[in-house]
Amino acid sequence: MRLLLCVLMLTACTACNAGNPRVELSGRSFGVEIADTREKQALGLMYRDTMPADQGMLFIFPNEAPRSFWMKNTRISLDIMYFDKDLKLVSISANTPPCRVSRCPAYPSSGPTQYVLELNAGIAKELGVSPGDRLTIELN
Repeated sequence: MRLLLCVLMLTACTACNAGNPRVELSGRSFGVEIADTREKQALGLMYRDTMPADQGMLFIFPNEAPRSFWMKNTRISLDIMYFDKDLKLVSISANTPPCRVSRCPAYPSSGPTQYVLELNAGIAKELGVSPGDRLTIELN
């Protein structure tokens, strides 16, 4: 009976996570929050003190264009990765520091992008990602 209960609980937990958006980069999977509206994109990861190592935020834009991000009111260091319309990595702003002043620097992409992935600082180096690598998105 206990075994049956454990199996049912495990199945329920797996089903709960099945609908959560995920990305895969260099063989590693990350749960992501989707920022696909201007409001969500403007807020981004501001005011957060931590983020789990297996989580991030995926910004989805309606078209491909040069992008520039800043870290105003962001409290954690991030790797900002810019991807084109084909989900190919264009450039990385690695170990991007939080900004605690009123005039924050911008961190632009090196070319047109449509997707931007923010993960905890150091993950891009840990994964060994470089321009040309591909991102897989599972929106479910």
